[in-house]
Amino acid sequence: MIRIDSVTKRYPDGTVAVDRLSLEIPDRSITVLVGPSGCGKTTTLRMINRMVEPSDGTILLDGVDIQKQPVNTLRRSMGYVIQNAGLFQHRTILDNIATVPRLLGWDKKRARARAAELMERVGLDAALAKRYPYQLSGGQQQRVGVARALAADPPVLLMDEPFSAVDPVVRKGLQDELLRIQDELGKTIVFVTHDIDEAIKLGTTVAVLRTGGKLAQFAPPAELLSAPADEFVEDFLGTDRGIRRLSFFSSSRLELRTEPVVAVDSGAEQIAARATADVPYLLVTDLDGRPLGWSEPGRLTAGAVDPGRLLSYGRPFEHGKESLRAALDGAVLSPTGWAVGVDSTGRVVGVVSQQAIGVAIRSAHAEVQEDGEGRTAGQVRAEAEAAG
Repeated sequence: MIRIDSVTKRYPDGTVAVDRLSLEIPDRSITVLVGPSGCGKTTTLRMINRMVEPSDGTILLDGVDIQKQPVNTLRRSMGYVIQNAGLFQHRTILDNIATVPRLLGWDKKRARARAAELMERVGLDAALAKRYPYQLSGGQQQRVGVARALAADPPVLLMDEPFSAVDPVVRKGLQDELLRIQDELGKTIVFVTHDIDEAIKLGTTVAVLRTGGKLAQFAPPAELLSAPADEFVEDFLGTDRGIRRLSFFSSSRLELRTEPVVAVDSGAEQIAARATADVPYLLVTDLDGRPLGWSEPGRLTAGAVDPGRLLSYGRPFEHGKESLRAALDGAVLSPTGWAVGVDSTGRVVGVVSQQAIGVAIRSAHAEVQEDGEGRTAGQVRAEAEAAG
């Protein structure tokens, strides 16, 4: 455990970057520091590995004051990932990853073997091993940065806005990769970001800091969204925090309907049988069961569906794995107001209306009120995986 006890960082000009901050960062978890510019997020992170020395207070690592450890030994026991990866441009990808093991005295063969192993773990093709950083995309470089931080198998991983310089699609992939790696390795991760969505997605617990380095709230993401400590936290979370909160409810609670689903080669009798009074549209799938689009029953001609005349099916959600937020998003994006549920292969397993999603949302809120707030992101993910 990392314990930050009444830590202050005051600079010679009188600026206070961190003000009497106290946090207990549990082992094998992702603790996210989030807040506006100037709130002391990066300063706090750098005090943990003594890149910045605190003015007052103490930081304990497994009960030992970090000030009593040699600074180089301390830093080598912690992985460190920064924005833009910070790679050595004159070294190959393999040798970039092998940097810390070599500094620790590993021989070249062992260090490179470890680097090759980590390339696979973070999703990098082995063919990239002999390339140089400038030959990689931004997302690939960030993966190298994560691999390098993990190379000596440190118990603690410090990450300073590591994904902020890449596009949203790559960023989502890197976030998912980090969660996968964390599930496998169980590191103690301290993660800095200014993005509340990223904090909620990744964090086991989230520390919201105010400008001037004061702690506003420290709580699991679900509790943060349901019960912000004050107006500052509420404003920082944004007006759509209710929608964000749906990320913590699994779509497995949705009862999908299959009768409005027809295959592209369905006959006239089957089309007529699938049409129901309360479902004004039918979802047409290809022969493999993947969605093509929506159609009014009367516009379907047996065996002669024109995909170009179908209405968009919006964004499908993976039933049981993705959240109620994803299901609601799919329903809102669909011109019919119905969301399409698929399995892990993209095949349709059923459809659900906005009204039915609304009922599931109300039911989920009622359950939380009965059981008490505060489930962690990890608990919610585990429930979703078990349900799937």
